[in-house]
Amino acid sequence: MPDSGDRINVIGHGACLIATAQVWTSLEHRKLGSHMEFCAVFRSRGFPRLTLFDVKEEVASASSKCKYETLQVSTEDNITKIMLNRPMKKNAVNLVMYREIMQALEEAAKDDSVITVVTGSGDYYSSGNDLNNFTENLEQIIKNNGEWIKNFVNHFIDFPKPLVAVVNGPALGISVTLLGLFDSVYATNRATFQTPFIQLRQTPEGCSTYTFPKIMGTAKANEMLLFNKKLTAREACAQGLVTEVFPDQVFQEEVWRKLKAFASLPKNSLALSKQLIRSVEKEKLYAVNSQECEQIVKKYFSKESMNAFKSFFQKKSKM
Repeated sequence: MPDSGDRINVIGHGACLIATAQVWTSLEHRKLGSHMEFCAVFRSRGFPRLTLFDVKEEVASASSKCKYETLQVSTEDNITKIMLNRPMKKNAVNLVMYREIMQALEEAAKDDSVITVVTGSGDYYSSGNDLNNFTENLEQIIKNNGEWIKNFVNHFIDFPKPLVAVVNGPALGISVTLLGLFDSVYATNRATFQTPFIQLRQTPEGCSTYTFPKIMGTAKANEMLLFNKKLTAREACAQGLVTEVFPDQVFQEEVWRKLKAFASLPKNSLALSKQLIRSVEKEKLYAVNSQECEQIVKKYFSKESMNAFKSFFQKKSKM
């Protein structure tokens, strides 16, 4: 049987098993016999086909489920994966997700992973800001000089390791504008990219008023940020916003093969090189973020914006 230092608890949750385990001695450094004995305890609890791999997967999943409401966060093969996990809402970013993404980035910055990946669950990468955020609760937050969105974007500016977006489907709003702060962006050919701020009488955020013209040129950036141009994945790649596009049927396989190769590179050299590249324009990004947030606050309380949100919710209530 396992050492006396092992604490194992298995909990059935509907059709899903939530397994939690505290193993005081790392399994990777124990004998195969101990591994088998460890799994035998789980099998004795009514899960006869459970393997060591299953145990580790369930432990990681359970840890994420216990910790996050809107994300699935896991670390494997030197990669920390932050998955937006509101598929029924097309991974729209609500206030809880804003907070949890910041927390996940803070933890990923300090863990042993080499790179960090952000992706979405389901068919969408993210449909952007959840417009249900625009309620009295958010109004009070926005009155606080827009610090909430400023702090959120600063987490991406400050992230010390290579940060990669795996865009698994359509992306809108803030999920698009933030891409200019990622180090690489990989997309399925099914993905589209759109920033419909003007339609909601809003202004862009995520430092996109600086990064987009720099990446794709002023004219092309204006098509997106001012005139609501929706880009296909191929167009976004041609304009420099996306690093590489893959056919949807092989997207996950090809992307993760590439990411695992990246994660085998020297951790410290990668991090230091990324920080040197970012340091050249870090202060500029801070300044742009502050300016954008100031405008968000001003626009939110304008009569034009209030009418736009009121119209949106009236249409939604009739659906």
